[in-house]
Amino acid sequence: MSELDLIITNVSVVVPGQDEPQSLDIGVRDGRIARLEAGLDTDLADRVVDGGGKTAFPGVVDAHQHWGIYNPLPEDAVSESRASAQGGVTTAITYMRTGQYYLNKGGPYSEFFPEVLSLTEGKALIDYAFHLAPMSKGHIEEIPSLVGDHGVTSFKIFMFYGGHGLHGRSADQSSFLMTPEGERYDYAHFEFVMRGIQKAREEHPEIADQISLSLHCETAEIMTAYTKLVEDEGTLTGLPAYSASRPPHSEGLAVTIASYLAHETELPTINLLHLTSRKAVEAALMMAATFPHIDFRREVTVGHLLADCDTAHGVGGKVNPPLRPREDVEALWQYLLDGKIDWVVSDHACCKEELKFGEPKDDVFLAKSGFGGAEYLLAGMVSEGSKRGLPFGRIAELTSTNPATRYGLGGTKGSLELGKDADIALVDTSVTWTVRAEDSESTQEYTPFEGAELTAKVTDTFVRGHQVMTDGVVSTEPVGRYLSRPTQA
Repeated sequence: MSELDLIITNVSVVVPGQDEPQSLDIGVRDGRIARLEAGLDTDLADRVVDGGGKTAFPGVVDAHQHWGIYNPLPEDAVSESRASAQGGVTTAITYMRTGQYYLNKGGPYSEFFPEVLSLTEGKALIDYAFHLAPMSKGHIEEIPSLVGDHGVTSFKIFMFYGGHGLHGRSADQSSFLMTPEGERYDYAHFEFVMRGIQKAREEHPEIADQISLSLHCETAEIMTAYTKLVEDEGTLTGLPAYSASRPPHSEGLAVTIASYLAHETELPTINLLHLTSRKAVEAALMMAATFPHIDFRREVTVGHLLADCDTAHGVGGKVNPPLRPREDVEALWQYLLDGKIDWVVSDHACCKEELKFGEPKDDVFLAKSGFGGAEYLLAGMVSEGSKRGLPFGRIAELTSTNPATRYGLGGTKGSLELGKDADIALVDTSVTWTVRAEDSESTQEYTPFEGAELTAKVTDTFVRGHQVMTDGVVSTEPVGRYLSRPTQA
């Protein structure tokens, strides 16, 4: 019997603490990295993969996806995990809530979440976990059991849902959210969610730093008013109109409110999701300086780094918060280069054409919000990051190490080092290619990145040593597992 199951040789490995990749071989045994050294004897392994001089990144921990939001959850678990593998994503943490979309039902998580686990079991090509959103008072009471019984350590608030729908104005949020009669989804509810999460942290002190709250920061009242302004003026159309209808100061104001509530409730583990603009990040940094005892983390998406509202390929680029003008894209890159951003995600939400576009198809206010992008996450970061002087080591931190650590996966995921899962993405940095939706494994038929030229491509992906993509061809074997957090080394 061989000492190792697999050796990946002829690669440059992005290892922790090093900006530039190192010439090392990777030895895998029982799904974990067992050897990491130059010149490994290939006779030690049952199988040898020649990496062809490519760069080995830690598999991407994409901490922001939405499986089952627009398509049946079991279908998305298959197709969108395949698209994820295409992009070097080996772990997805996907958002889930009760209410319309997803499973289209309300009720307690004690009934809802086991169904989620059942519907996804044995379907995914990659490992996965879930963030849950406490939508009702009853859900807040369930937080300790979700942590203790199901290993769910991260929760979410959608700050604009109290008075604004998923795609625009809404007059009846209670039916949209399927919340109990007499309950409101508002700032008071957000406060009580924070208190509930802090209570769970106190009950689980050994993992308290890995129990956190993420917030979608936009302000419903601002968006409702500005949507009317934009529609009444009638001068803007498409994605620029949508950006103007949900202006950056709406993000900044919500960030400020969320931060003060965190201070009031003494909840220190706060994640500010998909910040899209200079104003949003400025507000986040201001709050970090004002409340230094709050351990804020700041997220941006690869969509907001690769596309702007003027160049994205059509209304398919509608997303919340919106794609912004180029000046905001460049501001995000500068904050990222300055170390002010903690991780980059895809916010992958597959929405097929028949559902995405209203009539007329070019009316952005009738279109659904969200699009896929996990396939382009690592390639996009390497392509654009390299142009801007972003070291490979930093890209690995942004796409894998940092989200893994925050979200309770650091014991097994997030870096290429001994004892960690053999989650690996091989990237060819010598190829230039053009993004075409038809080449994606996702069931989404379009992409706002259509026609973009990237200068790096993920060719091979390994999940716990299983090669789920080989030279660009994705496997059919669903080796993915649900990850109860925190994971243990």
